[in-house]
Amino acid sequence: MGKIDLEKILIELAEDNEDSFEVLFNYYYPRLYNFSKSFLKMEDGIDDILQEVFVKIWQKRKSITTTVTFNSYIFTIARNLLLNELRRRLNSENIKETVQSLSTAEEYSSSQQIEFQELKEKVDYVIDKHPERRKEIFILSRTEGLSHKEIAEKLGIKTKTVEYHISLVIKDLKEEFKGFGVMSLLYLYLFL
Repeated sequence: MGKIDLEKILIELAEDNEDSFEVLFNYYYPRLYNFSKSFLKMEDGIDDILQEVFVKIWQKRKSITTTVTFNSYIFTIARNLLLNELRRRLNSENIKETVQSLSTAEEYSSSQQIEFQELKEKVDYVIDKHPERRKEIFILSRTEGLSHKEIAEKLGIKTKTVEYHISLVIKDLKEEFKGFGVMSLLYLYLFL
């Protein structure tokens, strides 16, 4: 599905237009699915989580007023639900506590917030060292949740080229964080 007129859709959605909701669903579902799959590292349970994402969007439809942050908004809802699911699945008590501390900003202690922010800045710094095209590919994959095929079609390149660029960024990140503690590894696992 090509680009959508998000502003028009959100206006119609606020007016309870179910057709617009369906367009929004059809546009975002595959992107959220790919994002969720890379997040959970498995497909089991993703449909239920995404159904909940869209229920929340429908419930909040009248208060969504800007297209600028909508993409970030819908992916944040998905990420929070995925973190809840991941927390439920993990067995280790230590990992559970760490994931829980990462899941919502309200639960951060000051030191964890600082540590997490430093970690994010370090990840951003490593990604920033790469050429523009590679960064664009990586961001489309990890932030927008596009599949390798969708990125290739969008940018007019081969799927193998997409895979190559993403693997180089991940390799750099793993190298940079070699020897770091559980927080760093968890961040890399959850967000990359």
